[in-house]
Amino acid sequence: MSTPPVLSSLSNQQIRLASRPAGSPTRDNWNFTTEPVAEPGPQGVVVQTLCLSLDPAMRGWMNEGKSYIPPVGIGEVMRAGGIGRVIASQNADFPVGALVSGSLGVQAYCALPGDQLRRAGLVRIDPRVGSLTQWLNVLGMPGMTGYFGLMDVGQPKAGETVVVSGAAGAVGQTVGQLAKLKGCRVVGIAGGQAKCDFVVKELGFDACIDYKQGPVKDGLKAHCPQGVDIYFDNVGGEILDAVLTRINRKARIIICGAISQYNNPESIQGPKNYLSLLVNRARMEGIVVFDYADRYPQAIAELAGYLKDGRMKSREDVVEGLETFPEALLKLFSGENFGKLVLKVSD
Repeated sequence: MSTPPVLSSLSNQQIRLASRPAGSPTRDNWNFTTEPVAEPGPQGVVVQTLCLSLDPAMRGWMNEGKSYIPPVGIGEVMRAGGIGRVIASQNADFPVGALVSGSLGVQAYCALPGDQLRRAGLVRIDPRVGSLTQWLNVLGMPGMTGYFGLMDVGQPKAGETVVVSGAAGAVGQTVGQLAKLKGCRVVGIAGGQAKCDFVVKELGFDACIDYKQGPVKDGLKAHCPQGVDIYFDNVGGEILDAVLTRINRKARIIICGAISQYNNPESIQGPKNYLSLLVNRARMEGIVVFDYADRYPQAIAELAGYLKDGRMKSREDVVEGLETFPEALLKLFSGENFGKLVLKVSD
């Protein structure tokens, strides 16, 4: 457990929140800073960031106000989960060379004091179980969100119809494949023919509705003739309203995200058809993945098994370079990304 002499010569490039965006964030909302890499203190570590997870939730973390997690403060390094390699350590559990996952922030290096390792969620990962990008996708926060959202909140039963919006995205692809493995009929909602073809032909969904080609309501009538038992919502807005018109009695609606609303400069559009919940004795419940942190190993073990035997696939969209972060993040909200969006920082 020693500190390599090269540590003192390293510079840490960081991206900090300069101001809270009104609507879609721009490059002006960020400050690019450089500072020396700090030495690890007692039980602390220094991690070189290899890749970062870019997630829709990051937009909410920029807003001031009460939420399930404190907002990123003005002047603070932007919060982000990532994969890195330990390059200096005073902690036997995280030796130099170990690959780790945790909240590393949008920066080239992350120095974590010993008393902050748990709060950062730092854990060692095994590259034999999955690739680094898979550890940010199916085996990471999106996969955990999809797993516990579907299994704990949705409680799927074989033969039920599951609809997933954002079907080609990080959470959506895990939800749909897992629902199929549990014996459900799965219908995705995605934007563009290429994404729809991917979720049906590659991921094995039964059908996919292209919201760019016509009313989602019409697609639901065509592909969900028996109604919808579970809806995993990643987008909110008009698509949520459309699905609410097709739900069955005792349906479960899992609210994971509302990407259509995150950059709305005005008030967020809530569900207009919520009375369908009353008529159908249905349930709408939110999923925050951090609530299940102590059960991540259970989900990782099951999902890793599916990856290993080929029953589950994982697609990532990798953008290179820390300096591209402001523009790369926007791909999430334009629908430009195809698969889990990952920012590669270093080799």
